Amino acid sequence: MADTIITSENPSLSSPLNPSNRIICRVCQKQFSQYTCPRCNSRYCSLQCYKSHSLRCTESFMRENVVEELGQMQPDDETKHKMLDILKRFHSEEDMDSMDEDDSGLSEETIQKILSGCQVSFDDLSPNEKRLFQRAVASGELSKMIEPWVPWWLKPAARTLSLSQEGTQLVQPLIKQETSVSSEDDPESNQANEIPPGPETPFPPVSKLIATEPSPLLTVHLVDILYSYCFTLRIYNGDWRSDALGSAMVLLSISSVLGQAGLPETILEAVSHCLEQTCSPAYRHLGGLQFGLGLLDDVITLLSLGSPALVCSLCDLQRLIQAGERELKLGKPRKSKRPDIRSKLKLAERKIYFIMCWVHEQPDEAWSSLAAIVKTEKGSTMDFAASQRSVKMEDKSKSRGKILIEEVQ
Repeated sequence: MADTIITSENPSLSSPLNPSNRIICRVCQKQFSQYTCPRCNSRYCSLQCYKSHSLRCTESFMRENVVEELGQMQPDDETKHKMLDILKRFHSEEDMDSMDEDDSGLSEETIQKILSGCQVSFDDLSPNEKRLFQRAVASGELSKMIEPWVPWWLKPAARTLSLSQEGTQLVQPLIKQETSVSSEDDPESNQANEIPPGPETPFPPVSKLIATEPSPLLTVHLVDILYSYCFTLRIYNGDWRSDALGSAMVLLSISSVLGQAGLPETILEAVSHCLEQTCSPAYRHLGGLQFGLGLLDDVITLLSLGSPALVCSLCDLQRLIQAGERELKLGKPRKSKRPDIRSKLKLAERKIYFIMCWVHEQPDEAWSSLAAIVKTEKGSTMDFAASQRSVKMEDKSKSRGKILIEEVQ
């Protein structure tokens, strides 16, 4: 049966793996739309249509977000030092690679400020420097200069994680004040670079939290949550504390279970939703499908490590949400645009705590089986993507050999 064509502006519930209902692109009116403009909600099918539907729309969207984000930054000394190192490297690479003297990068005045250790804000830049900075942000050039973060679940210590029978961490900090002071003095010992600790209080039995049996779909929901957790830590280079509320909002935008109150019923459905969000215009610059497949490897690794690693990751996720809630209470203008954010964070925190209690009660054999299922779905996704690429290549080769103009006898 032919696909049903929908021409309304209502969002489609279809996915690349289940294209039952589609919407026609509002730009070319020829192809099915797969994406939505984050500013004007126009539906489009490709990058070409995205650029042509409204250049003013896309440019103003990027400019407003960059300026707004910079205006809200309250950097500490450590953040200033990191930015200083990045700007120094950025300028040195521009000096080596640039062939155009008028477009070489930072002015001499700005360079002297940076080298002397003075703080340089966005407003201190010249119009040309602002343009170059925005271009570097949009193209991802600045992110390439940040040292890559090694996820804690890939470290050897993650294989030896263990918790008590009640689910708490085996080693409790005796003097929290001394711990916090030492971490400030030694950036290398910062908690963001270490394995997140487990909970400090014992878990209650799941039977005390709900009167009925836990849903059999919790394994599916766990995959969705773990993927969103790995996604958030990856794009924040492991340091979600630098922007707790921003990290929480990214988490809610990826997770169907935590952000959209979704209830995926199969691993395929959960994986498909996560990959669709990863390949959306908002995050596609991170690497698209290849980045998403790497995140599935992260999920498989966490599941393979067993209950202690899963509890620690969920506990870290709970702290992320709680920090986002505290930041929201500050009442910054940017943070209070949507009144439902607070309720979403509260609901997400309760869901995470419940599933953390449930994970603690499950046998380790369950996680090895779940890891195998996720690995299978990843393979299916890769096969599907490969088949789509081969179809496109075949269509291109056919179009090259087709006679475009035929002589009329």
